[in-house]
Amino acid sequence: MQNLGLNEIREKYLSFFESKAHLRLPSFSLVPKNDPSILLINAGMTPLKPYFTGAQVPPALRVTTCQKCIRTPDIERVGKTARHGTYFEMLGNFSFGDYFKEDAIAWGWEFCTEVLKLPYEKLFVTVYQEDDEAYDIWNTKVGLPPEKIFRMGKEDNFWEHGTGPCGPCSEIFFDRGPEKSCGKLECNVGCDCDRYVEFWNLVFTQFNKEEDGSYTPLAKKNIDTGGGLERFACIMQDVDNLFEVDTVRAILDKVCQIVGVSYGIDEKTDTAIRVITDHARSTTMMICDGILPDNAGRGYVLRRLLRRAARYARLLGKQETFLSEVAEVVVRESKEAYPKLAEKESFIKTVISKEEESFARTVTQGINILNDYMDQKRNEGSDVLSGEMVFKLHDTFGFPMDLTREIANENGMSIDEKDFFETMAEQKRITREIALKNRAGAAWGATELPQELKEQTKTDFTGYNEIVSSAKILFVISGTDDLVIADAAGAGEPVTVILNQTPFYAQSGGQAGDVGEIKGEDFIVRVTSTKKTPEGLILHSGIVEEGVVLTGSNVTAIVNKSKRVATARNHTTTHILHKALKEVLGEHVAQSGSDVSPERLRFDFSHFAAMTQKEKDIVEQKVNEVILDNDVVETKVMSIDEAKSSGAMALFDEKYGDSVRVVSVGDYSKELCGGTHLQSTAEACLFKIISETGVAAGVRRIEAVTGEEAFALVRSQESMLRDLSGLLKTQVLELPKRVETVLADSKQLEKRLEQQNAVMAKAVAEKLLSESKEESGLRLVFANVQSNNADELRDLAAKTRDLIKEGVVVLASINGDKVALVAMASKVAIQKGAHAGNIIKEAAIVAGGGGGGRPDMAQAGGKDITAIDAAISKAMEVCNRQFTK
Repeated sequence: MQNLGLNEIREKYLSFFESKAHLRLPSFSLVPKNDPSILLINAGMTPLKPYFTGAQVPPALRVTTCQKCIRTPDIERVGKTARHGTYFEMLGNFSFGDYFKEDAIAWGWEFCTEVLKLPYEKLFVTVYQEDDEAYDIWNTKVGLPPEKIFRMGKEDNFWEHGTGPCGPCSEIFFDRGPEKSCGKLECNVGCDCDRYVEFWNLVFTQFNKEEDGSYTPLAKKNIDTGGGLERFACIMQDVDNLFEVDTVRAILDKVCQIVGVSYGIDEKTDTAIRVITDHARSTTMMICDGILPDNAGRGYVLRRLLRRAARYARLLGKQETFLSEVAEVVVRESKEAYPKLAEKESFIKTVISKEEESFARTVTQGINILNDYMDQKRNEGSDVLSGEMVFKLHDTFGFPMDLTREIANENGMSIDEKDFFETMAEQKRITREIALKNRAGAAWGATELPQELKEQTKTDFTGYNEIVSSAKILFVISGTDDLVIADAAGAGEPVTVILNQTPFYAQSGGQAGDVGEIKGEDFIVRVTSTKKTPEGLILHSGIVEEGVVLTGSNVTAIVNKSKRVATARNHTTTHILHKALKEVLGEHVAQSGSDVSPERLRFDFSHFAAMTQKEKDIVEQKVNEVILDNDVVETKVMSIDEAKSSGAMALFDEKYGDSVRVVSVGDYSKELCGGTHLQSTAEACLFKIISETGVAAGVRRIEAVTGEEAFALVRSQESMLRDLSGLLKTQVLELPKRVETVLADSKQLEKRLEQQNAVMAKAVAEKLLSESKEESGLRLVFANVQSNNADELRDLAAKTRDLIKEGVVVLASINGDKVALVAMASKVAIQKGAHAGNIIKEAAIVAGGGGGGRPDMAQAGGKDITAIDAAISKAMEVCNRQFTK
């Protein structure tokens, strides 16, 4: 039997099935595409589900892959056993209605025996107890004797999940020898001990399970196989578990080297090493696929794994951050199969380091509080932390619940998880109520609309196709706080109008509502705000400019064209900006929020660090290039499935209806969006970034302008440059060079001034020394001096103290309308009773202020400049009192 490395096995497998006319596909991202049912890809066939269900046409009828997978249900067991891991790779060969059992079984056996050269006597297989077809193929076609074929029940050898495609399966086992056996007489294939290892599962999808529980044969039968790459490697390398496999062992050894421990000596240490090793693999792969630490969804899974690894490192005594160094080995061992790892190595290490640093701050505070909680409960005679305690750690201090549970368990305690989740649910309920209340106020300026309107059907929106529409007034609502349905509203009154149809876009999806006017035969309503109720009623709020607005009137609703177009410029540009950020910063960038109005756009996105000026310049250039290309902006309405199949970007947690609007900017960008947009990118005219800032952990914000506002910004900047050039008496193009010269001259002047001040300060200090008093071998200086600020006064006191060598210095000066005081005492003076902090404290009170400090140095301030001499006298009195104690 060959000793093959994990990377060799992967390549041999994929090459073998390529020789059987299979299309080799690269591993899909760990982030599921258009599948909100799961957070992370957890099996080799998961990304291929649309091909099995018929929702999409496969690129070939035969496919082979090695798929990256993450599974976290048993995360607490990872490390505590050598068998559990969160990251693994699954080998698979698939047939979409092409070959079936005979070929799948024959090729599986061929790969095991002829490519891997596994010993015949070590191999065994199982089949579903009713699958005579599979049994006969193994027996008569492959030639396995009955004693090597085991019939198993439905729970072991039949693959199904609810209704839909399903079928029997056949598994291949490797016998690791009697020394690995549990020792029971009945130990055989299927036993849970370590002797017989299942490493390859061949699933024969041939039935459709109906609602009534019956099984209907499929017209097109499929093959779905899955083999754990790490299990293959364990067998080929004759090691006991995945942590001994060559590529994983290299990571483990790096952990041991950095932390300074050995593996295989102490079980507690081994547990920590395994946790760090496994989680380093998982997190490196997740970040490479664009996942960033977050407090929800897959980002939380990543954060949890990183923090769990960091905590176990602390248990080994490693307080400093180091996981990014371990990630280097993960990249090195896997970049051959996954080249993106090498491309993104720097990015991966940065994300890991930042999260590790963040956790270091959190864990120090959290563990101290958790220890207090545990002590409190022990004193109460309880070994259960309340849900309120756990929630406070989670909500206020960012300490994960699962980490609290783990630490509590290690200390012989548990947590009240039921109480925790109830507390969390109550907090969410309160937050939701506040949000709904705020939403109500934001939507129509009051907490609730009149009851009659709740039963009204939603307003028909015509604004995608026109900005002027004929309409009829259904309701006139007067007032701003207490809304009342009225028959009419007169000139000067605030009013909200509901029409049967409208071209006015209501504020939603981050886009500001339209403004404009509603004209009747003899009245005009100036619309200053357009919002929408949860029921879909569009509310036009504003002021009656002239005439009397009457319910039932026929009107013309006119959107302000310039404002609408300006908003559309900013909205379409956010789509372009989103794609440009992905290209420049990486695929991890995802929209976290947006706000577009006629004046500017704001775009929030996931990213771990402030953008450099170069990155901002490139993004700005890319957006403007798309604008100059004059790409067509096309909007189509389609089903959600069609939209996802077309590759349109959508927010993972967003709820969409059956039909959605897909906005395409040429071939550059495609997103689901319900807002109003340009017809071509050139209408945006110009894009300029105003600012890029952080708004939350892992979330950045860009504010920018387009069109007229962008031109206005450029004009303003040009005007400023001209003004600066005039002040500095140079041309605009020469401005940088002129500024450099001025700054250089300024630095020279500052240096000369510092030198002069130092000379003057020394002279003043020498004068103070000559006027000082001597008492008991100490020099005492108490003086009112001139200084420009407290720092200058402190420096003068320090110079004076250095000259007198042993003694006390108390200086005071008037800075503006306040008194500044400073006191310093030498070591010998302190030994004799001097305390600068106490001296300055009492002196400051006399000057109407306060302060204090250490025995050797103290500063204070006062408000009464007329009391400066009295303050100095008080300092002298206190000092003398200290020496006479």
